[in-house]
Amino acid sequence: MTDRNSIPSIYIPLRLTYGLVPIVAGLDKFTNLLVHWEKYLPNQIASLLPVTPATFMLVVGVIEIVAGLAVLTVLTRLGAYVVMAWLLLIAINLVIGGYYDIAVRDTVMAIGAFVLGQAAAVRGEAWFPGAVTHERTLNHVAAH
Repeated sequence: MTDRNSIPSIYIPLRLTYGLVPIVAGLDKFTNLLVHWEKYLPNQIASLLPVTPATFMLVVGVIEIVAGLAVLTVLTRLGAYVVMAWLLLIAINLVIGGYYDIAVRDTVMAIGAFVLGQAAAVRGEAWFPGAVTHERTLNHVAAH
């Protein structure tokens, strides 16, 4: 059985990391202060897009900001898994572009986002506010 009292020691730093980092990366898609993000978009992917790479990066930025906000608000569990999937998609894109070192980093970050989702589940958080978790159902059955 998991000791719920130990969960905050991992939950809080993970939640802050996977909430704030996507927001910062998303905002930077609008400014390119950290890096010029388009350089990570392989030509074979860019040529398939219905929009310019710059416009695509703005859409990516909005998705990252929304995912980060989900993690920091009442959608932590869902947001964590969205961030995980997003990071895995980014890693695949990076492999296609030949950025293997960064792809490995993003894969490791995706594992951390998965751990956050699992920690949220252990805390009894639902996927959506008001939704019943499996654990809540078990506790209700056990009480009766």
